[in-house]
Order: sequence, then C-alpha cells, then structure tokens
Amino acid sequence: MRNDEELAGVTLLGAGSTQYPTDYSAELLEWFPNKHPEQDYVVTLDCPEFTSLCPKTGQPDFGHIVINYIPDIRMVESKSLKLYLFSFRNHGDFHEDCVNIIMKDLIRLMSPRYIEVAGLFTPRGGISIRPFACWADEDHQDLLRARMTARMAQAIDSK
Repeated sequence: MRNDEELAGVTLLGAGSTQYPTDYSAELLEWFPNKHPEQDYVVTLDCPEFTSLCPKTGQPDFGHIVINYIPDIRMVESKSLKLYLFSFRNHGDFHEDCVNIIMKDLIRLMSPRYIEVAGLFTPRGGISIRPFACWADEDHQDLLRARMTARMAQAIDSK
C-alpha cells in the first residue's frame, strides 16, 4: 500500500469536488512514484473523448488520444491527466500541436524512459488527421526507431 509521503503530490484525486479547467494548463498534471523502476513495462492511457479548438476558426475538433509510456521514477496520476486533457477544450491549436504539447508536458512531468502520443481525430472537411509523436531516453532509442518505422509503415499500408 502507498504511504502518505508517496501520495503527497496527488492532490486532485479524492479532493471531494472537481474544478474543471477552462483554459489549457500543464500545471494540472500530478505524479506519483513508480514502485517498480527496476523493470520496463508499458502504461497505456486512453482518452476517447478529447476535444480542442481549431486555432483559425474556433470550431471544435474531436479526437481520440492514446498515450503509451515506459515509466522511470515518476508516473502520471490519471485524474490529473483527465483534467489536463480536458483543459484543451477551449485551447486553439492544430491536431499536430496538441499531440506534441501533450507529449512534451508529460516528458517534463515524468522523465519517462519512452513515451508516445497518438491522436486519432475525426474527419474535418473529409480529411482525418492522425499525428504520432514519440520520445525515448538514450537506452530506448532502438524502440523509438522501431515504433516510428512501424507507424510510418502503418500509415502507408492504410492507403
């Protein structure tokens, strides 16, 4: 069981009431210690109801965000991630920007060994946009290259 010291940075979970953000805020992200840093394992976080705004028209965009990461010392707390992703609701940015912002904010928070963020956005004007970004520490560069190569092959094969 986790002790109070391990949960000191987790303030949103179990707070009694939820304050939903109205603007993008990376400060919402919270972390807790990884109890298994001696081994690599993958954590998948799935957000099928992601929304943001087109930076030019202000029209809503809808997407599905999938985050996979190999934790090192820190892990993202899921309620804070939910509120953080919700904070994009009134944020105007292109799909590619949202995916890269999410990845970079999570890197700053956790310093994972490996992370990838994929966006599966609903079509707008007959075009579906599916950005994919990944990052790896020095020990996981082979995984980064393999995942990027696989993603490119998947994109080409889907035609």
